[in-house]
Amino acid sequence: MLNISENPIDRDEVLKDQSAYKDVMGTSASRRLVFLLSGVFLIGFVILFLPWTQNIRARGKLTTLHPENREQNIHSMISGRVEKWYVSEGQLVNKGDTIVFISEVKSEYLDPKLIERSANQTDAKKASISAYKDKADALADQIDALQRNKKLKIEQAENYYRQSRLKVVSDSIDFQTASINYEIAQKQFERQQKLYQQGLKSLTELEQRKQKLQESLYKKISIENKWLSTKNEFINAKLNLTIVQNEFSEKIAKAKSERMSALSGALQAEGDFNKLSIQQSNYVRRSGFYYITAPQDGYVTKAIITGIGESVKEGQSVFSFIPASYDLAVEMYVRPIDLPLIQEGRKVQLQFDGWPALVFSGWPGMSFGTYSGRVVAFDKAASPKGEFRILVAPDPNAADWPTLLRLGSGAYGIGLLKKVPVWYEIWRNLNGFPPDFYMEELGVKTSQKAK
Repeated sequence: MLNISENPIDRDEVLKDQSAYKDVMGTSASRRLVFLLSGVFLIGFVILFLPWTQNIRARGKLTTLHPENREQNIHSMISGRVEKWYVSEGQLVNKGDTIVFISEVKSEYLDPKLIERSANQTDAKKASISAYKDKADALADQIDALQRNKKLKIEQAENYYRQSRLKVVSDSIDFQTASINYEIAQKQFERQQKLYQQGLKSLTELEQRKQKLQESLYKKISIENKWLSTKNEFINAKLNLTIVQNEFSEKIAKAKSERMSALSGALQAEGDFNKLSIQQSNYVRRSGFYYITAPQDGYVTKAIITGIGESVKEGQSVFSFIPASYDLAVEMYVRPIDLPLIQEGRKVQLQFDGWPALVFSGWPGMSFGTYSGRVVAFDKAASPKGEFRILVAPDPNAADWPTLLRLGSGAYGIGLLKKVPVWYEIWRNLNGFPPDFYMEELGVKTSQKAK
């Protein structure tokens, strides 16, 4: 109350007759309040020096440690039509069990004997390869035979050529001898004729000499004719040698050409055989895609393509599948500012959705209902939302996680860092400083500031 008047008023004198005033002023509430505030201040002061575990928090969900154990969509390798389902949703199947049967819809694969006829084509092409190779081998033998015959024929033609050449030389000598004999006979006839004109020789002797002259002329002409015939034979022998060489060269070249054609046909047939073999193998593999089977032991969680007669495209998801056994992990996303604090082996406290827990983030030893884990991996690149993903696996040295946990369930993770006093943690948060952390190297703990 403001004391404006110059005449002061005694408050106690005025209120002494009031019962409420007597009750209040008659108790020791003020002293209790002082004691209470003093106790709270003392307790708060003590708390400031208690150890506090620095931490980072992040939401996440349950996943698997290995990618092959996560939920996956099973696709159809071919385009087709759903004909029959062999399982129901949520059913446990073993590896290799048939899930669904898909029939063919493409016209080029509708033949029910497609694989058999493709095999027949492959066998026929394989037989043609053998035929081409046999032909090539036969032509190779023929070429060897022609080369041997060529050698013998050339030797024969060369012998005939040398024989003809020697015969020409012999006949030329005979012709020269006959020419000389004819000249001698002609001179003798001229001398005999002169003696006959002088009356020293008789007409009979002259006629005999003339007869010898004619005989020598006939012999000369005959030998000359024989010599010219021998020359022709020599020319024919020389020509025959060339003909034999050309004839066998032509036959050998033709046989080689046919052999190369056969080898080329064999290679082409082998290429066609490989194509047909690949095609046949593709047909066989494609027929195996009609039945979609379980890739491993697990559960069919949801049928994406439902009903009988529904069409499915190549590469389209048919149903979702989850393995029966897997190693659980928690997938969490942390802020970029907290990424330097994340290391493999870092301990993390986890609270799972559906499991009641009492959490004291700064005093993990006092928390109830939480489970321990350790960081096993973290991404080196940020997600589209600008956060970094980390994977937390169960801590082998702590209690096992609940067996009823299911993939996709929510989780709340607390990454444990360095232990500091409470006052330091308050001071750090007020100033916006990053938390401290430690690294375990060779059994020595080294404290450092996160940057």
